[in-house]
This record gives sequence, C-alpha cells and structure tokens, in this order.
Amino acid sequence: MEPVSTEHVTTLRRFNRYFTRRIGALDDHYLGQDRPLGEARLLYEIGDGTSLRELRGRLGLDAGYLSRMAKALEAQGLVRITVHPQDTRLRLAELTPAGRVEVKEQNRRANRLAEGLLNGLTPAQRGQLTESLGTAQRLLRLAAITVELVDGAAPDARACLYAYAADIDARFPEGYDRAALVQPHEASGDTGAFLVAYEEGRPVGCAALRRLEPGVGEIRHVWVHPDARRLGLARRLLAELERQAVERGYGVVRLDTHASLSEAQAMYRACGYTEIPRYNDDVYGAYWFEKSLKKSR
Repeated sequence: MEPVSTEHVTTLRRFNRYFTRRIGALDDHYLGQDRPLGEARLLYEIGDGTSLRELRGRLGLDAGYLSRMAKALEAQGLVRITVHPQDTRLRLAELTPAGRVEVKEQNRRANRLAEGLLNGLTPAQRGQLTESLGTAQRLLRLAAITVELVDGAAPDARACLYAYAADIDARFPEGYDRAALVQPHEASGDTGAFLVAYEEGRPVGCAALRRLEPGVGEIRHVWVHPDARRLGLARRLLAELERQAVERGYGVVRLDTHASLSEAQAMYRACGYTEIPRYNDDVYGAYWFEKSLKKSR
C-alpha cells in the first residue's frame, strides 16, 4: 500500500479531538452521570449479561483495567460478578436492577445528546452526515482488520475453509463437496499461500493461492464472513494474494467461479481480471478469469 500522508493523519486526529470533546468523552461525569465514559460504556456492553473475557475482546481492554472497572461497578451495586457454573475460570457480569435503571437513563441521555447534535442541520444535511458516518465506520473497520499469512493446515485456515464450504453449499443448486477444497500443502510454502483475515482476534475471511503451472498461480476460496461483508475485505484479500503470487514468481494468476456468484464475477472484473476459456476441470466452475501481475519495485 501507499504510505499514509501527513494530511490524512492530521485530518483524522483533528476529527478525533473535536468529536471526543463534543460528545463529552473527556468529562469524568459522562452524560451528566456520576461516572466517566469507560464505566458508562462497560455498563452498556454488559447488557443482558456476558463474560469478562468476551468484554475484554469486544472492547480491546487490558484484563487488569477491565477487572478494576467491573469491581468498581460491582461495589456501587450496578453489576453482579459470578463464576460460570460449567467453567470456574470464566467470570460472568450481569446488571443488577439498579444497573438496568442506570443504563436506561444513559440511553435516554445519549439519544438526547445525539438529537441535539443533529438538530442544527437540515434533513438533507442529516442524511449526508448519516451516510458519511456509515462510510467512516465501514472504512475504520476495514482498516482495523489484519490479514495474516498462515500455514494451510492451521486451525483457523481449516475453520475458514469449512465455513466457506458450508456457505456455498447452501448457495449452489447442486451443493458443494468439501473434498474440492484446496489441500494444506498446496497453499503453503514457496509455491502457495493461505491468508486469514482477523477482526478483533476472530477469523472473518480467507483466501488461498496454489501453483497451477510454471509461472502461473491459481486463486482459490476468497471468502468473507457474513458479518464482515460490504467492507471491501474481499478486494483486500485478493490484492494481498496477488502480492504473494508476485513474491513466488507468478506472472499470471487464474481463478474460476460459479454461475451463482454474480457478486464475485463483478469483483474480479472490477479488479482487472479478464474472462478466458475454461482452463480446468472444476465441476463448480462456470466462468474462468486471468490477470497478469506486475512486479513491485
């Protein structure tokens, strides 16, 4: 990727400073309640009850910091901490009646704050802002996702492939046989690659590259979890797989796709792939594509 410009960094930091001040995130009494934003957010996230482990992953908090906040809320009578009945290592957090009352009031005040921010805009401007915020959230989610090169036999790699197989088995009229999945040794080492995308530690996508013939690689199983679709992650996986192909000496990559996957066909065409005649005997293939790759300088 191109280096991040100073202008982009400055603009994002300026927005962060403005927005955190504007919503009162710097105030020890967030929304006029007797607690800072961190504790208020933790109460909200506990909701109907969850584990501290889940909260730590969801909020990206240090275990010790989360534990201290949870204990503080427990001491105030807003949260109840218990041990999981089937796993004594797991602690569960749930709201007390007083905690539910506070979260309800917190939501009321947060809605009022949001309405106050939007009140000074015309309906058209509100629509523009809402659309822009949706775009910002989508792009920030995409930016936070990491794409890692893993062994084709790694548990996360196989889990993603099995999820991919289940997904397309439901979409293909003829179903899908998992025996057609790329084998671990094909997508590892000097001739292959397997990518797994992670969002907050959870695998949300994958893509595989294997050797087809000298100088030619084949892209297989570009898949994104339903929760992470429409972010642009599939294109990011595809671009990274192309880079891996160049590193392995492939000047061309090919792929095939099923007739049912119209969105995949559109993406490949948009990413510079050209339709070619059938090059394999894949029973699920209906369209075949190829792209010439340029070596990076």
